[in-house]
Amino acid sequence: MARAKQPKAVHQLTAAQFDALFKTEADCVRYLVVRRWPEGAVCPRCGNPKVYALASGHHWQCTQCAPGGSTGYRFSHLTGTIFENTNKPLKDWFRVIHLMLVSKKGISALQIYRFLGFGSYKTAWLMCHKVRVALTEDIEQLGGIVEVDETFVGGLAKNRHKDKRGDGSGGTGGAGKAIVIGAVKRKGNVVARVINNLKGATLTEFVREAVSHKVSLLCTDEATGYRKLAKEYPLRMVDHARGQYVVGAVHTQTIEGFWSLIKRGIMGSFHKVSKKYLPLYVAEFEFRYNNRLNEDIFGAAIKGC
Repeated sequence: MARAKQPKAVHQLTAAQFDALFKTEADCVRYLVVRRWPEGAVCPRCGNPKVYALASGHHWQCTQCAPGGSTGYRFSHLTGTIFENTNKPLKDWFRVIHLMLVSKKGISALQIYRFLGFGSYKTAWLMCHKVRVALTEDIEQLGGIVEVDETFVGGLAKNRHKDKRGDGSGGTGGAGKAIVIGAVKRKGNVVARVINNLKGATLTEFVREAVSHKVSLLCTDEATGYRKLAKEYPLRMVDHARGQYVVGAVHTQTIEGFWSLIKRGIMGSFHKVSKKYLPLYVAEFEFRYNNRLNEDIFGAAIKGC
């Protein structure tokens, strides 16, 4: 099959650009096909590139998959994507994805439900979660100067810091909250995961998974769980309890900036997020951050779907 012409890359589509690019449902179908199969359609079941198009439209047939090779396996541009078996047009899906990507702090399903006029809030909620699953990335191990830190997300008001509650009662900072750990390469990608505890084994397991041993500098706070890493990495720590925040090149301000994006998004856009679905929201923020300089962030998102 002949190679399809790639759509023009646009870093962040404006509303006018979106409407001009996707005037009809057919425009969306063509865009999905080209992003999914830039070299031509391949069988989603076996990866066979020698498939042939059917006269019915955007459907193909693969005889390699069929028992005996007689009838063939038929598939469409939606097969194996988050759009498969949907009753919503691709244009609606594309608009949801566009809104999620251009909203730096995220956009809630309730806002999408109201803005796009969907029949129910549940429809918008399910679509958003499917998109978040598609945005989940496999990031290569980080190198260079890497910062690692953890933060608490969510929790009941009574469990927040006293100065954050405004009700004048006591409380603790981490009770009832989810723990998120992250590693970021300065001027590079971030890797963030929800973890169950702050035990040393949990922290070191994450670092070994996310950070290359060829890293030039590993910066953390004074948490004791990181200290064992000094035998494996060029580890330097800042002691926040003693008022240390920046010691030369050693600091964790980059990852703390990422935490502020997540927390402002959850507080301002989503208002509350359950622990069950928090990993999906973290994946959404991670994708936007890692593709902040991507000239084709929308195309990358569609390809992942």
